[in-house]
Amino acid sequence: MQRIILCLCAVLTLTISAVADWRQFRGNDADGLSSVTVPTDWSNGAPIAWSAELVGRGLASPIIVNGQVVVTASSGPSQERLHVLSFDAETGELQWERQFWATGRTACHPKTCVAAPTPASDGERIFAFYSSNDVVCLDLDGNLLWYRGLTHDFPNASNSLGMASSPVVANETLIVMVENDAESFTTGLDTATGETRWRLDRPRAANWTSPVIMTDEADGSLHVLIQSSKGVVAVNPKTGEESWNYQDGASTTPSSVVSGEVVFVPSNGVTALKVGESNPSVPEILWNEGGLQPGTSSLTAADGRLYLINRGGVLASVNQKTGERLWQLRLKGNFSGSPVIAGKNLFTFNEDGEGFAVELGDEEGKIVGTHELGETILCTPAIADGAIYVRSDGHLWKIAQQ
Repeated sequence: MQRIILCLCAVLTLTISAVADWRQFRGNDADGLSSVTVPTDWSNGAPIAWSAELVGRGLASPIIVNGQVVVTASSGPSQERLHVLSFDAETGELQWERQFWATGRTACHPKTCVAAPTPASDGERIFAFYSSNDVVCLDLDGNLLWYRGLTHDFPNASNSLGMASSPVVANETLIVMVENDAESFTTGLDTATGETRWRLDRPRAANWTSPVIMTDEADGSLHVLIQSSKGVVAVNPKTGEESWNYQDGASTTPSSVVSGEVVFVPSNGVTALKVGESNPSVPEILWNEGGLQPGTSSLTAADGRLYLINRGGVLASVNQKTGERLWQLRLKGNFSGSPVIAGKNLFTFNEDGEGFAVELGDEEGKIVGTHELGETILCTPAIADGAIYVRSDGHLWKIAQQ
């Protein structure tokens, strides 16, 4: 009996930890949603619990795992120095920092940087990926477990503008998109060893989207959706085997979002897809709305609504079942980061560093507060344990009640 109780306690601890974490780009499920309560009263500015200084350049979003806030950065004349930094989530104190030399090309557009992809974690390891095609695996104490310089195996895999696709973890596999104008591919790496499980040749075109995770509601199996200019393909994360393929094109900047059994794709406006009942290898198109034009920010969805920000900084609420635009709200500025949602509130930051807290109503959206950070923000915020985390090149902030 004692052994059973101990096992149950261990499972419960892991479950609570996973809920409190934000382990990859747009959260554990890569959908931008959080179930935790965060400060929504920004009427006098957001409550800043702490801030920490960062080194070099960095667009990657923070991730939160086991009480640590982990970010990446790149420094040096050619951004050839790669950094992984861990901060205590409670105090903001730097716990550890690790540095590595890039083994691949570091050329990129001045707006972006080598540390653009957001790191990921499986709760036991931290995986940092850089546009130099270097993949670093550390334990939670910062000890190096394995390192892959993918340029060694694929010397022509590069994009002179820089690459920003963030990896995701699913079924003990790290899915890394190295999609570019030359040697373009997506690969699945064993999380324990870094060895290649599978590799897919991909369209030769610059691509800044990130993989999305979809759960089959019938049997609970996971699929990873890989988006490109050609469309979206769903693969088994452990084998790379194709499940279905949507081939009518898609954006190469904002990523799709999954809500239940439906995936909303920035394709010909926005297209809603689900697995076909008669032919599971060909997805069924539920609706397409060409008037919905997301900008750089990825899509997010909650409570029967789809949300997107267009290039004019207008936030739109859309009926998930029909594609009907329900309301729209003009924000301010240009947005590179994607919005995140906690409860009935959406949070996003524009490129000028101004944050917006938006109350999501059925009939209208309302800006309930703003906050000026005063530095360029290109990342997507992270939410964990009652707080919002956001970073610039120079600083990392925690927004939470003191």
